Amino acid sequence: MQKLTIIKIGGNVIDNSENLHHFLNDFTALEGPKILIHGGGKIATETSVSLGIEAKMVDGRRITDIDTLRVVTMVYAGLINKNIVAQLQAKGANAIGLTGADGNIIKAKKRPVKEIDYGFVGDLDESSVSVSALTNLLQAGFVPVLCAITHDGETQLLNTNADTIASAVAVAMSSVYETHLVYCFEKKGVLKDVNDDATVVREIRSSDFQPLKADGTVAGGMIPKLHNAFEAINKGVTSVYIGKADELAEIERGTFGTKLSP
Repeated sequence: MQKLTIIKIGGNVIDNSENLHHFLNDFTALEGPKILIHGGGKIATETSVSLGIEAKMVDGRRITDIDTLRVVTMVYAGLINKNIVAQLQAKGANAIGLTGADGNIIKAKKRPVKEIDYGFVGDLDESSVSVSALTNLLQAGFVPVLCAITHDGETQLLNTNADTIASAVAVAMSSVYETHLVYCFEKKGVLKDVNDDATVVREIRSSDFQPLKADGTVAGGMIPKLHNAFEAINKGVTSVYIGKADELAEIERGTFGTKLSP
């Protein structure tokens, strides 16, 4: 099977033009077919404030009412997505910017109201991602750049977590490609000491996960990241990497961040 690299970038890359430029250089240099997935929550929040729309969050998750949906659609699918696409074109990558509605690539279901009404937020399942649509784009030489906007197939756009999209796309595409998923954020990877970048754990196998949680090496927000990563691996993804965006070039040398494997 041909190798496919799927990379998700966070706000710490998007919010800084120099960081984004450096990352996109490294991303363009990666060999073989690739997909880029992004959010952009900080810019969406700033835009909301400038328009007099209160950004509502619960446990770090955005409540997406109709006004907020309009903002995130403008910011994610418009401002951020097209800026990334334009930069990639300038660097020689034939990028195409997409929402989940384009080509029916990602169909989501509106999150049901339970204790909290998250509004127009989309959840994904195993049938959400159109493998054929993405495969056709990749085989035509395009680099898909997916933002965090999906749709329900009945005209409604939905705000969907970019980490979740990255995992769902990687799992779906693993039926066709040898799929490697890379989460780029501000840390060098999983650290034994969160205050010391020199303590990167270079590889974690699924059997290591529980012991590392027990001894406190994996804690806080890293627990759900790794849980989701191993879920993806259990569903067919070859490997998942977690590391610092400005060190992406090291992935070809095997020295990038933390590699999670079966």
